[in-house]
Amino acid sequence: MAVFHHISLGVADLARAAAFYDAALAPLGLVRIFENPRAVCYGPPGFEGEAPFAILGKGSDARAPGVGFHMAFAAPSHEAVHQFHAAAIAAGGTDEGPPGTRENYSPDYYTAFVRDLDGHRLEAVVYKQPA
Repeated sequence: MAVFHHISLGVADLARAAAFYDAALAPLGLVRIFENPRAVCYGPPGFEGEAPFAILGKGSDARAPGVGFHMAFAAPSHEAVHQFHAAAIAAGGTDEGPPGTRENYSPDYYTAFVRDLDGHRLEAVVYKQPA
């Protein structure tokens, strides 16, 4: 059973944030599946239904949730974690932890952390070791 159906984040500048998320989420296999003047929605190619992830243009009302919040995206591979991190940094994000194994979580926990343009802390994670 899934715990969450979908999640949305408020962003100050929708076009700017969409460019960031287009770049950062592509290595994870997520693409724009719907957009309108107030939202850009992401999911796997061909996904139908309520988008699993969306950004909403909130202008000056946008606020990151603050210390303690972060959102982890599933990555298909170690390479995808590296590409997520590199793409997010190149698109203006801030490094919050480079790609690597986090032994304190699990010997198989391979991840990278970034902060988006609005201050949301994001993670890409995969649990498998390279073959």
